[in-house]
Amino acid sequence: MINCRRGKEISMVGHRGSRYSGKYSGLMVVFILSFLLVYTGCGKKEEKGVQERTFNVRAVTVEKRALRPFVEAVGTLKANEEVIVSSEIDGILKRITVTEGSKVARGALIAEVNETDYRLELKRAEASLRQTEASLANAKLEYERKDALYKEQLVTRQQFDDITARLALADGDVERARAALAMAREKLSKTNIYAPIAGSVKEKRTTAGDYVRNGTPLVYLIQTDPIKLNFSVIERDAGKIKVGQDVQFRVDSFPDQEFRGVMKNIYPHMEEKTRSLQAEAIVANSQQLLKPGLYARVILFTGPAKDVVVVPITSLLYEGTSVKAFIAENGQAKEKQVKTGQKYGEFMEIVEGLQGGEQLITVGQNNLSQGVKVNVAR
Repeated sequence: MINCRRGKEISMVGHRGSRYSGKYSGLMVVFILSFLLVYTGCGKKEEKGVQERTFNVRAVTVEKRALRPFVEAVGTLKANEEVIVSSEIDGILKRITVTEGSKVARGALIAEVNETDYRLELKRAEASLRQTEASLANAKLEYERKDALYKEQLVTRQQFDDITARLALADGDVERARAALAMAREKLSKTNIYAPIAGSVKEKRTTAGDYVRNGTPLVYLIQTDPIKLNFSVIERDAGKIKVGQDVQFRVDSFPDQEFRGVMKNIYPHMEEKTRSLQAEAIVANSQQLLKPGLYARVILFTGPAKDVVVVPITSLLYEGTSVKAFIAENGQAKEKQVKTGQKYGEFMEIVEGLQGGEQLITVGQNNLSQGVKVNVAR
């Protein structure tokens, strides 16, 4: 607070300068009013400028196209058959006729086990059979003689029973000799080992000179023509696939080539962890372009072609769970909430919100809001 004396002094000064203070006061008022007018005017011009701004954009006409609905999946190529060819007898491996990577036909010779011991066994079996057959022939003659004598009561019952037993024993010996001969022949035949399937040698596990036993793996064969495609379909698409359905897919090794197969098998249960259904297709592979282990992107068409509204995916704006697009109409941007359907490469099906024929803004839509002016570049 200023005391009265000080106040008087100030008022005296003011009284002395009243002529000048009046002029200064008037100038100050004019200055303030001018400033306010300029400031307010600038604000209005800026606001007016924002409202009248025109955005340059690019647009395309929304089209309807005849497209087939499909299901997408991912999978892996696998050998149609895989077989480990093993020895079925014991012995020294005489030779192996294939190398890793070589192709083999079904029934082709793969390997040989030394057959010397098995040929000797076969000869012994043949000799044994001849001997037992001779014994059987003698036993039959003796039986016929004793049978006639027994009917005339010239030999005892015991004598007749003895020859009957000898005949049965000789007959049994022949059967056993025949079985031994068949076994010897089978063992000898197994010294030659043949391919049970047509395919390629994935791995050779033995070499000539190795001692092998019954069950020793020799060669790992795989069949890749045809080749299998195993893939999984998400739960919501599981009801859209069926056995016999055409399957199309691509692999990274041949990105520009489309391969085709036929659905062979659909597994009867869903995978709990992935909520997906496993399926299997068979694919012809005569040129051997497809290899086991390749990753495949699969498409299964699920119905005939139909007219659908499609737009470039890049034209859509996503906000949380909603999707919108902008169209140009009468020089203004209009916002459209849309509902999307199936993805077709770089395009998205629109099932609600666009009908076709609209001018869809595809460039510059990120800066737009409802009703702003737009200039569509041609």
